[in-house]
Amino acid sequence: MSVLKKSLGALGALTLGMSTLAACAVDDSKQASGSGSLTVACGAMDQLCQTWTSNFQKKTGIPTKFVRLSSGETVARLTATKGNPEFDIWHGGPADGFGAASSAGLLENYVSPEASKIDAKYKNADGSWTGVYIGILGFCSNQKMLEKLGVEQPTSWDDLLNPKLKSQVESAHPSTSGTAYTTLWSQRVRLGSDDAAIDYMKKLSGNILQYTKSGTAPGQAAGRGEIAVGISFLHDCALYKEQGMKDIILSTPKEGTGYEVGGVGIIKGTKNLDLAKKYVDWAISAEAQNLGPEAGSYQAHTNPEAKDDPRILKLDNVKLLDWNFDEAGAKRAELTKRFDNEVVAPPSK
Repeated sequence: MSVLKKSLGALGALTLGMSTLAACAVDDSKQASGSGSLTVACGAMDQLCQTWTSNFQKKTGIPTKFVRLSSGETVARLTATKGNPEFDIWHGGPADGFGAASSAGLLENYVSPEASKIDAKYKNADGSWTGVYIGILGFCSNQKMLEKLGVEQPTSWDDLLNPKLKSQVESAHPSTSGTAYTTLWSQRVRLGSDDAAIDYMKKLSGNILQYTKSGTAPGQAAGRGEIAVGISFLHDCALYKEQGMKDIILSTPKEGTGYEVGGVGIIKGTKNLDLAKKYVDWAISAEAQNLGPEAGSYQAHTNPEAKDDPRILKLDNVKLLDWNFDEAGAKRAELTKRFDNEVVAPPSK
């Protein structure tokens, strides 16, 4: 039975409900004044978020907890609580989300001494965010499903338009998922205009089973054999394969693909600014970045002093599109609105 595609309105209602539940995990009594502790809005997988915060707490003695949120949810929560933030730090999630938050005055500028080690293309010069990992967008396919459908492993964006893949492709929704916005912006970059990007997404939508809230869900669905192809960051799918989803195979589009630089930044208005700066210093360090593979997170590192891991995809083996995080962040609201109005829920004729 087919699954109805979610409209932005439905996604908004779901996001609000989930945000309300997540908010319960934050101790509001400690937000009124400096608490001596930190609360992190974390955009990585739960296991990595837990590893980051617990290791920072162990190293510094600063009580630190996290709430797992997608980048879209994080920007929405920061906007709603501007001037009286419920979080001190944002850690993980694509830099275009950080760019959007910075443009809206939601992030504190802080240039960490550790940031000098990070390549300029993986950080914002004003210190509003600094990159801590690099994730590559690609295709997480199920080998058995592809064979059943008589379809070759996709190696091109146009391969996803194959009629044999009708209802066999899954993507998250760019309004709630940084992963999915990376997919949308990839089309904008490679095709050269907003209109061309939306036109491609319209064509792709005919093969989409459903738009999920989280960017990790499509890869998991492919691993379970519920679909043939999930559009996801490949480091997530590498973990699923390691965890037992043996039919997963990974590929990237030959025309070029987008990537995320997962960032870390301080929330504007935090009452624990000095502690937040300590967290950013630590998050950028090689010590913190080396925790990724230990937590099953196989993104490439931004700190050149961090250790190589054989399970991390080598950037030299992938064609990356020319990425401008500031431009991507500035265009996010406009493009996601067009996506919702023209792709997911086009007007009735």
